[in-house]
Amino acid sequence: MIVEGPWTDEPSGGGEAPPPDRTFGLSERDRAVLDLAARTFSGPGPRERAVRERLGLSPTAYFQLLNALLDDPRALRYDPLTVGRLRRERQRGRDERD
Repeated sequence: MIVEGPWTDEPSGGGEAPPPDRTFGLSERDRAVLDLAARTFSGPGPRERAVRERLGLSPTAYFQLLNALLDDPRALRYDPLTVGRLRRERQRGRDERD
């Protein structure tokens, strides 16, 4: 039995439902930054290389953009696990400096 309703991908009655927006209003570059931040790297070298090759950004520009994204509610909706983890790491670093 297929249950139709707002919690499924099935249209509920009056016509075709639009496809869900999986971008959450973020640009392609913003999503790529978050996707790269979600990956694990063995050290800073491979991450910096990936930032330059895949995003065309300097590591400094990447981290500035990533830091701004951590405060963007759209980024939290796009990847709540990564954004939550990075927010905690950022706060832990601030707490250690205080």
